[in-house]
Amino acid sequence: MHNERIELWRHHHTFNVEKKAIETRTLIVVIITFITMVAEILFGWISNSMALLADGWHMGTHAFALGISLIAYIMARKYAKDHSFTFGTWKIEILGAYTSAIVLGLVGVIMIFSSIERMISPLNIHYNQAIFVAVLGFLVNLVCAVILNSGGHSHGHEHHYRQEDEHADHKHHHEDLNLKSAYLHVVADALTSVLAIAALLGAKYYELNWLDPFMGIVGAGLIIRWSFLLLKDSGGILLEREMDNPVVNEIKKEIESDGDSKISDLHIWKVAQDKYACIVSLVAAKKYSIEEYKTRLKNVHELAHVTIEINECKNEGTFRHVETQEEKGTRC
Repeated sequence: MHNERIELWRHHHTFNVEKKAIETRTLIVVIITFITMVAEILFGWISNSMALLADGWHMGTHAFALGISLIAYIMARKYAKDHSFTFGTWKIEILGAYTSAIVLGLVGVIMIFSSIERMISPLNIHYNQAIFVAVLGFLVNLVCAVILNSGGHSHGHEHHYRQEDEHADHKHHHEDLNLKSAYLHVVADALTSVLAIAALLGAKYYELNWLDPFMGIVGAGLIIRWSFLLLKDSGGILLEREMDNPVVNEIKKEIESDGDSKISDLHIWKVAQDKYACIVSLVAAKKYSIEEYKTRLKNVHELAHVTIEINECKNEGTFRHVETQEEKGTRC
């Protein structure tokens, strides 16, 4: 039977959930940001306003980064069933988040240099015009933040590992890093606008001219920190840095629950937002079937793809390879 209908035993590799709604929200935000950018550059050029021109080009960097997030969603969806991707296309989203984090960090660095330059060589500020631009930018980014966050966050899974591990790994399991990167760009731009408004009001009414570049440095510091944290999260996934994840201890606990079986080698890697694949190599003196180990691992709901290798311990220090089987839902 299996020679004629091998597809019954073939494992699917579409682990990621449908994100068409998030993709649509991201598209709306990209359109709003792009229209605002064009409008500010156009009216800045017509009115000879450097404040409008500067904010317009600043919007352009965020429109570019948001575009990266959008393209990542589109490509992940388009190639979801492409078998050339070993474990699906979810990591296209992570690559998008990583690239967007780099752009976010570059924006922060540019802000620092621009602020230092303003400290060394102060310029005359047209306060009313600059405040108007900052308020406009804040309102646009506030709308974009609400749109991106309108779907909420998923926090409904029940975890089986220890209570302290549950809290430590809560965000690691549930965050859409590509969406987070887009959201951080919008929030960073909104924060920049708020700090600019505060600095401009202080300079206008209290002659605290140093506040403008100082607030620029403060905002840049926060943006760089967000960029670093996003790079750390997305980079760790791209480099398969998952062995410090609490799910590892859960797998060990279930496999070794009989007091005889011992894991000799374990590899796990993320294949979707809250799904993992793993290879388990174990040693046991008693004969347990693949099905028994598979039943134990059913308690680990995060596992989407499992390969188990059993080595029988006949005598102390002597091992004999018994069987290797990939977890399947259908038996021959």
